[in-house]
This record gives sequence, structure tokens and C-alpha cells, in this order.
Amino acid sequence: MMRRKSHLFRSGALVAMGTLLLTACGGGGGGTPTPSPAPTPTPPPTGGLYTPPAAESLSVGDVQTILANAISEAQARGLPSVIAVTDRVGNVLAVFRMNGARATATTSAAPNGDNIDAQNVTFPAEGGAIAKAVTGAYLSSGGNAFSTRTASQIVQEHFPPAPTTVGLESGPLFGVQFSQLPCSDLSARFGAAGPAALIGPKRSPLGLAADPGGLPLYKNGVLVGGIGVMGDGVYGSDPDILDIDEDDEEFIALAGTRGFEAPSTITADRIAVDGTTLRFSDATFAGVMTSGGASFASFNGSAGNLVAVIGYANAAITAGVVYGSEASGIRASTPAEFSNRDAFILTDGSGANRYPVRAGTDGASVAAPLTAAEARAVLEEAFAVMSRARAQIRRPLDSRAQVTISLVDTHGAVLGIVRSPDAPIFGTDVSLQKARTAAFFSGAQAATELSANASADVAAFVPAVRSFLNDPAALTGAVAFADRSGGNLSRPYFPDGEVGRPHGPLSRPIAQFNPFSTGLQSALIIGNLGAHLGFVSGASPTDTPQRCTTLPDAAPGQNRLQNGIQIFPGSVPIYRGSTLVGAIGVSGDGIDQDDMISFLGAHNAGARIGGIGNAPKAIRADNVVVTLADNRTVRLRYISCPFAPFLDTAQQNVCDGL
Repeated sequence: MMRRKSHLFRSGALVAMGTLLLTACGGGGGGTPTPSPAPTPTPPPTGGLYTPPAAESLSVGDVQTILANAISEAQARGLPSVIAVTDRVGNVLAVFRMNGARATATTSAAPNGDNIDAQNVTFPAEGGAIAKAVTGAYLSSGGNAFSTRTASQIVQEHFPPAPTTVGLESGPLFGVQFSQLPCSDLSARFGAAGPAALIGPKRSPLGLAADPGGLPLYKNGVLVGGIGVMGDGVYGSDPDILDIDEDDEEFIALAGTRGFEAPSTITADRIAVDGTTLRFSDATFAGVMTSGGASFASFNGSAGNLVAVIGYANAAITAGVVYGSEASGIRASTPAEFSNRDAFILTDGSGANRYPVRAGTDGASVAAPLTAAEARAVLEEAFAVMSRARAQIRRPLDSRAQVTISLVDTHGAVLGIVRSPDAPIFGTDVSLQKARTAAFFSGAQAATELSANASADVAAFVPAVRSFLNDPAALTGAVAFADRSGGNLSRPYFPDGEVGRPHGPLSRPIAQFNPFSTGLQSALIIGNLGAHLGFVSGASPTDTPQRCTTLPDAAPGQNRLQNGIQIFPGSVPIYRGSTLVGAIGVSGDGIDQDDMISFLGAHNAGARIGGIGNAPKAIRADNVVVTLADNRTVRLRYISCPFAPFLDTAQQNVCDGL
């Protein structure tokens, strides 16, 4: 999820050389260190390296306490609000609308006033509260507690966002706000009957939120959910972390966490990225106006009421589900489902694995699709790399990385999903987005399918890429794109963060950019988002389909990007020789860790089983050189692996030469 920031773009020595190198592990870049020996493939371990979270959940009484404390604080501050509580897997346990609370909220407008995508969109305030609660729950784990303020810090065009940091690269999770989308085919939906009723991960009405006022909830030190508050009608982000905000919504949410606070040892302000400490909450308990102890019964019906939200909740309080149980939709795998005993999988609530390991479904397009044995080898080897990796965003230091790993074929069909016991939930949907994105942009059909889109806006990105790369055949399968490569082209400055440079061809211009309009990523799904918000508001009886984008089907009922695309690192395409056969996506820890797990997982699987592996070096995107207006050149990146990445060895440069 996070990364160490490269300063290559600001290196005077490199500027003097006339070439700005976006170096990548895996070849293709000038100045690459001498390759070190390849990691020795090892059989997948039997597990026992991770401790699953303890069985905790929010009871009805817990939710009542959380709501009462938040309502009391909102009254003290004179800000009637909508308050939502979710469990860890995204089930909405309650939504309370206070008397006098604003009916709607509106996203930030475009800087130049030319609103597009999700900019300046007005929606029911309940949607904002739910999105904030989901974000607090989904970005957190037993090793890190992140908030919507944390999200704001890591999704903007400069990291950290502040007037004095202009010129630095974009946030490490740039684009993550367009995940957990209401159209995602992975996300479960409210209203299912029987054992599937509470399975997660559930979708979010607006993706992930960057507007302060969303915090995680912990019970006996165990992550059990999130709280979100929408009261001021403004749904945006914080562009300046140098000041301390007096944000009423954040104080109300913090009051709601009383007794369910995140452990202070794992909050975002204990975690540094590239020397910058992350932000958790500008609100502190010293500034909370109330002391807790309020009774929900004293507020319910007088200060406001529990409300139903179409597509998300009934007008009642529901107890949360225990994460890790069959009912939660995420549980430990059986030996028949996955060899490593630490692995968790997604289930249907009735015992069946939703995404069992299987062979590729794309035989009509690929002469020799991935076999089930190859798919299993990739997932096992990636899981083994994760199990050895030092975490970037978890506390205590030297914890093991915890991520979700997704494997797809060239049609975007899922060939298996596995995760560690305590990986953040957001990485489930994101890892699948990353895998599908790498497969799509590395495939021969990318230009054709984008050009045929009914949206002229979407179609226009193809000639933009071809002009920018000076390659009339771009996006036809000649280049292997990792998510880091596509991300280079999806920033509002190219090279990333360099003010005064043009925007990447998959991005909006900086004058129009904000986190609600990133470029192709947002353009592909804005129709889905609009349809869903109309459904939630009651203006339309029809919800968005459970498949994002309007791309043509690659197979009956299946397009290649059914949960949207992702534009921050953590995936690589997989090849059989020079033929694309699929992709692996990883999400949940530092983005360099995510890159390494996907890259070495594919490499080690090929070394173990033969026949498959990473893209040939000659076609990787780090061979693509872009000439800037002043005739300087910039090489795209492919992947970047972390320093001293493993807990069991001091080996460095573990991806070089592979």
C-alpha cells in the first residue's frame, strides 16, 4: 500500500545526463544494479506463521452505545448528522438520522469549474456516512488503524498534501478511492437471504472516502467495524496536512468510538512513510465536548430515528458478524482448498469457496490457458513470499506482511483468491482490480474495447495514449503493463509530481483533477456510480448491475474489468513464453511489498512448475521511453521491490535480473 518515495525526478545528476529514469526491478532501465542471484524456489510452507484475529463482534448493545455517544456529541456541537456503523466486512449495522440533519452532501467541484465524473455530485447524506464507516473498517487491521483522514493524505496528487510539498510524487494509494465500488462483481450486496445475508466484503455507495469523519472501531483490541459521520454537507478531502482541523464530523465520530477506540500503538500517526508520519485524526478526546454514558433509548425517536437506506440497511440495529466465521464470508481455508494452513478464503456463507483455484476460462482466446496446477502454484508461491516479507504498514515493526492475492485469466475471470488472516479488507477488491488491470492493458484487445465504448470520453483515451507514447500501435498487446506502469500514465503530472509537466494520457489535466475525477479510471465507472446513487436516493427503481464498466463481453456475461481498474502498484501480467495468459494482483501492505509479492510469486511459480512466468524482459513497460517537450526522456516503471524485504534473510535487490 505505501511506498518509499523515489527522488529520481529531482536528481540534478540525472537531469544533467538528459534522461530521467523511472527504474524498475526486472530489467529495462539504465543504471540497474548488478543482478543478484534469483531467490531459490521453495515448496510452499505448511503455515502457522500468523495468528488469526480473536473472535469479536459488535452486539446490538455495542452499536447503541456507539450511536448514543456520537449523537450526544453532535448535539453538543450543534451539527445534526447522519451516523452509520458497519462491521469489519462492511455490513451496515445501523444508520441514524438526527432531526435537522442535511438531506444531502456534495462532492468537491473541479478546480477549473468544469465538473466531470464524480465531481460536484449531490447524493443522499446516508451514502457519505456509510462510505466513511466502510473506509475506517476496510483500511484497518490488527496491525494498523487508518481513518478517512489517512485516506485523504494518501490519494492526492502530492504526498503529503500541503502547499509546501508541491513537486513531490502523488500519494501511495492514488486511485484507491475508486475501489469497493457499488458495481463490483466481487462485493456482496445487502438483502441476500439465508446464510449469505452477512457475508462480505460488502460494497460502498461511493467507494472509499477521503473526507474526515470515518474511523475504525475496535473491541478488546480487535478490529470489529467502522463509524462514519456526515453532517456538514461537504464530501471532499483535506488538501493541507500542515494545519490541525477543527472538524466537527471527526469529533462526532471520535466520540462514537469511546470504549471502542483503536489501540494507540497501531494508529496511523505511529506509522511513517518516506519519513512522513501518517495522520489518523485531528480530533482528540481532549476536545470532545461530552463524557459518554448517554443512553440510546433517550435519543431514539426524540433526537432522530434509525432509517432504512436502499441497498444497504433496514431501519433497525443489526449485530455485527464475527470476522473469520463462515457467516462473515471470509474464513480459514481447509486443506483441500489451499495447501498453506494460514490462508483465508472468501466463502458464500454456506461453506463453499467463492473463488476456488481453477484453470483459465479463456481457451477461445489463448491456445494454452493457465492450468489449475499452474494457478495453484502462482497463488502458493505468492503466499509464501508474503509470509517471509517484512510489513511496511503494520505495527509492531518487523511484523509479517498481510495481503490479499488474486489471480485472473485474460478474460478477467477469477482463478483463485487467497488472503492472510488479518489482511485489510480493502485489499480484497483492490487486488482483483490490480490483476484485471494488468491483464487488460497487456492484452491485444485493450485499444479495440476502449475505442468501441459508448462513451466518447472513454474512447478518447486511446488516441491520447498513442500520441503521448508516439506509438500508433499502443495498447494492442506488444507491451506488458504492470499496474505501476499504467499508474505512471495515470497521474496529473508526468513525470509524477513534477509541476509544470503535462498530465499522463490516462489522467485528467491538473486544472480539472481532484480525487473525484482521476481520468480513465473514473470515466469507466461513472455511469455505474450515477445509476447506483439514483437507486439509493429512490429516484430510480433500478440499481447498477453487479459488473462495472460497459466494456464488451470477453465471454458471455463477463467483461474484463468487472470491478473497475486500479492505478497504484501491485500487479504483473503472467506469460507462457511471449503469450499473455493472465495476471496476479496483490494489495494490503506497502506498494513495493505488493509489487514484490506479485512479481516473485509469478517468477517462483514458473521456476517450480515450468512453462509460465513474468513477461519477457524485452516487452516489459520499462522499455518504453517517453520524450518530453524539452527532449528529455522518461522511462516507464515496471515494478519496484523494497529494501531488506524479508524477515528471514538480509538479501537485497531480490527482484533484480529476473
